[in-house]
Amino acid sequence: MTLKTGLLVVFVFVLALVEAAAPQEAAAMGPQAGPSIDAATRASGPEYRIQVGDRLEIKFFYSPELNEQVIVRPDGRISLQLIPELEVTNLTLAMLAKQLTERYAADLNHPQVTIIVREFGTQRVFVDGEVGTPGVVPILGQMTALQAISQAGGLKDTARSTDVIVIRRGSGDAPVAFRVDLKKARDGGDLAQDVTLAPLDIIYVPRSRIANVNLFVDQYIRKVLPFDWVVGVRWY
Repeated sequence: MTLKTGLLVVFVFVLALVEAAAPQEAAAMGPQAGPSIDAATRASGPEYRIQVGDRLEIKFFYSPELNEQVIVRPDGRISLQLIPELEVTNLTLAMLAKQLTERYAADLNHPQVTIIVREFGTQRVFVDGEVGTPGVVPILGQMTALQAISQAGGLKDTARSTDVIVIRRGSGDAPVAFRVDLKKARDGGDLAQDVTLAPLDIIYVPRSRIANVNLFVDQYIRKVLPFDWVVGVRWY
């Protein structure tokens, strides 16, 4: 057996091991083991929580003189009339309205408060993995996973678009992950796979199995052996 023939046998053996390990890899990734979030949650996302930089309009129905607009400071607080400053980041609008109603009850008779977000300061998602330019992507209005990936430079040739992972803040801010098949969305077979994103979602695009094999060949064969290795292997 020649050296090149032996290396070809080793390479084919490694490829078989990678393919055999794929089901185990999928099982180890919690999001692929059965449904973890329903379709409604995927589409709507969790209730919005106030972030630094948001412009809030505070309206008092029976005391309009207290109405004002405030911007959430970098320390996460706002300052209002008559009461001490409040920490508001990560509160829902309903939570903040309840706190203000309780705080103003000492000075007003039956205060009724409404909060409106006039400007969103930190509407963003994070795109990582096999995309052109991983990083933060700002969102204006509704944005889907494919749109965010497009803003991040698009999918690389090495991307496994059938197993994209979306990580989202769930109940109690616990991270919840689910898998989407963006290949089906791009092919038009299942547009529902192109989920609408929620603020602070993380989209992770994994490497394809063939890309992992190529990486192995490059790192452990081409860069280690002291000569050029050329074998006529055809890829399908």
